[in-house]
Amino acid sequence: MSGFEIERKFLVHKDKDYKSRAYAYSYIKQGYIAARSATIRVRVRDDRAYLTIKGPSVDGGLKRYEFEKEITLDEAQHLFELCEPGVVEKTRYLVRSGNHIIEVDEFIGDNEGLVIAEIELGEENEAYELPDFIGPEVTGDVRFYNKQLRRHPFCLWRNNLPPEFQ
Repeated sequence: MSGFEIERKFLVHKDKDYKSRAYAYSYIKQGYIAARSATIRVRVRDDRAYLTIKGPSVDGGLKRYEFEKEITLDEAQHLFELCEPGVVEKTRYLVRSGNHIIEVDEFIGDNEGLVIAEIELGEENEAYELPDFIGPEVTGDVRFYNKQLRRHPFCLWRNNLPPEFQ
């Protein structure tokens, strides 16, 4: 897959239920290979693996070019050895909302306590519905980029958020 990825990110209210609304979930582990102007990610999602290259964000973090290719689990394990120290681990829950699917990422490890929802859009101004568990939008806030969470995990700055998002 390649093309532009258009997505919005939101914090998730900790006291609202999203898990019971999920129709699927999966475990994700990802690492990052050092690069200057792109993000190179190695991801294992359950029993499948992917190599993804993302260009720089534009439009305030809303849009960026993305290339993704499925690779073998063995290739992923070898590529993890080339990654910068630290990984991002999370459970992803898929929730239907109108004509879209909301991906709710519940982070574990050094980012435990952080829950972020993402919605991918076909167009920048596309209309969408958000469930009641969605909090403030954080699209473009680099603190919530997975690559940044690897470098500067949530455990170091969680107290900067209101309690309902910690």
